[in-house]
Amino acid sequence: MSINKVIIVGNVGQNPDIKAMSNGAEIAFLNIATGEKWKDKDGSPKERTDWHRVAIFNPNLVKIAKDYIKKGSKVYVEGPIRNNEWVDEQGVKRYSNQI
Repeated sequence: MSINKVIIVGNVGQNPDIKAMSNGAEIAFLNIATGEKWKDKDGSPKERTDWHRVAIFNPNLVKIAKDYIKKGSKVYVEGPIRNNEWVDEQGVKRYSNQI
């Protein structure tokens, strides 16, 4: 048995990007920032931000994203992580992760 589940709590970096599929259904894409702060061995403060791409397919959740989520909103998201692979216009193989 295996488990593929990610939990992200962070802030939305821009308003949701809503796309229509060919069947008329909508998908909402969010870019969510998570971060951490620490001090290095010399005591200097350090900070790191990671960005996570989230795709929302559930029609009810897409409506919530459209109506309530805005840039800066704090969100809790959970779901599986997917590894995407494609070839860009220059013929270079690209990879990305999406929740």
